[in-house]
Amino acid sequence: MATHQSAEKRDRQSKVRRERNIAAKSAIKTKVKTVLAAVEGKSKENAINTLKATVPALDKAASKGLIHKKNASRKISRLTKKVNALQG
Repeated sequence: MATHQSAEKRDRQSKVRRERNIAAKSAIKTKVKTVLAAVEGKSKENAINTLKATVPALDKAASKGLIHKKNASRKISRLTKKVNALQG
């Protein structure tokens, strides 16, 4: 357990950041799942709209260091590929 004042503050900060990161990662996973569900349901309009909302969220998470930038890029690429397959 932290005994110094600065260590206690760091502990509090870590807990707050951890909660924020967990919530943000969960939101991203939910958005990705909604895109995949729209693709599975063969709903072109819904898939396109959810993809447009998901891509900026993934980019923002990557810029904040929440996920790796190549991980975000890979997810965006794969989701876009699936949505484009619906149109073709």
